Amino acid sequence: MHAPSRSGRPWHRSSAVALAAVTVAGCGGASGSTTPASPANQPTGARTATARTRAAKTRMITVRRTVRPRPQYPTVLGTALASTPTGFVPVATWHGQTAAWIARSASGVALLSFDQRLVELRLHSGATDAGSSGWRFGPNIVGAERHRLIAAFNGGFKFSTGAGGFMSYGRTAIPLRQGLGSIVTYSDGNTDIGSWSTEVPAAGRTVVSVRQNQPLLIDHGASSPNVACSSCWGATLGGVADPARSALGVTADGRLIWAGGEHLTAAALAAAVLSAKVVRAVELDINPEWVASYLYGHRARRGPLAPVPVAPGQIGIPGQFLAPWGRDFVAVQVR
Repeated sequence: MHAPSRSGRPWHRSSAVALAAVTVAGCGGASGSTTPASPANQPTGARTATARTRAAKTRMITVRRTVRPRPQYPTVLGTALASTPTGFVPVATWHGQTAAWIARSASGVALLSFDQRLVELRLHSGATDAGSSGWRFGPNIVGAERHRLIAAFNGGFKFSTGAGGFMSYGRTAIPLRQGLGSIVTYSDGNTDIGSWSTEVPAAGRTVVSVRQNQPLLIDHGASSPNVACSSCWGATLGGVADPARSALGVTADGRLIWAGGEHLTAAALAAAVLSAKVVRAVELDINPEWVASYLYGHRARRGPLAPVPVAPGQIGIPGQFLAPWGRDFVAVQVR
């Protein structure tokens, strides 16, 4: 399984629309012109010229009417509903460009790939962890944020586990700790992942949010040395070795990769992320009740969003991040 290549720049039809508008506007008569003779009184040549002019106007008006404005919401493709194994294929577009891809493995891992030129992450607090009030982005996705919503997925471990820190727009719920794997979003909307205070944050850049969760699962394009240690990657319900697990990684060219599945060891999760050419990654939450990812279909703003589960067999999040949720999570918005 390989990460997709970047898409090209969008094709703009604005020039064609402007040209049609100018041409049609220029077909009217000048102010103060005399009333033309009726067709019956015009010479044959004049009647033919008049007919040609009317036909040209009709053609130009028809062309102008067929050029529709681009939608102001992202489009989720039919590939979101497929369940068969596949390499990365486009799953969501924004203004004619692919903003997200999806891949599914035969072992039940789902992966989403995001082009950061077109999307940005928003770290949301949970109603229980971090709390509902006082945060830039609270325990559910509301209002105008829904209009450009493309995806959302679970955050990290419960705060009481002591697995990492949480900071958003200058407010800290759990202090950040040196050396932990950190998902860092900057004021320009770009996100990077790395070990806190050594790989991130980048010098001279303004940080708006950080979510930490354990040491890095992937660093320098390789799995953590203790990836085979079951107890090192979180307590599992019932003590099973392969609960639901999820991770977020970044490729060398800045593409973000979310991966998740219902039955994964830490080593299997790391292998899935590495298959997408990730160079650094953080394990996110584990266990079925807390691992979930959604894509969101838009109905031209004429109805509610249509969440589409990403991971095969995922139990799901009550309210699908559109209603208040107790744990932190990440929303993906088109720019």
